[in-house]
Amino acid sequence: MDRREVLKGLGVVGLFGALVGLLNRHEAEAEPRVRPPGALPGDEFLSRCIRCNRCAQVCPNDCIKFSPLSDGLAQAGTPYIAPREQACILCMKCTQACPTGALRPIEGNREAVMENVAMGMATIDKGICYSYTGRTCGLCYEACPLQDVAITLDLWEKPVLHPEKCVGCGLCERICYHIPQAIRVVPKG
Repeated sequence: MDRREVLKGLGVVGLFGALVGLLNRHEAEAEPRVRPPGALPGDEFLSRCIRCNRCAQVCPNDCIKFSPLSDGLAQAGTPYIAPREQACILCMKCTQACPTGALRPIEGNREAVMENVAMGMATIDKGICYSYTGRTCGLCYEACPLQDVAITLDLWEKPVLHPEKCVGCGLCERICYHIPQAIRVVPKG
């Protein structure tokens, strides 16, 4: 091996090390994702998910996406839901398809969903919500599969959120036609 080949090899190793360093730094800064229903908490989910994509293959609403490499090595390839793009319809098929238990199996009925699903929690910006700024809307209420439980309506169709009951499906965020949306789902935990 001559000097040029050694320097070339060191350059490749250095470039690889810098790339890994950037990915790891970005991982710490990555925005938390809304995981599919039944997802185990944090690191436990990451260690059990084998990135097989079965959850997405069975999703009839095509709402499951996968984290890009730019989210960091630990997150890359793991499933998440972007409610504004396509919300979860709470069918629970993804939980039945997971071979490792990274998504705990949950039955597709209202009681099981309410008891076991905690993907996220809806939050509302009353400063831009049409119903709070002089118009009426009520679309978020109409879209919610847990009407009168996770969300209720006050006078003039003002949505009232009940965070302890919200499962984070994102149907309210998806339907909100205000841009930027007045209601958003943030991951729980």
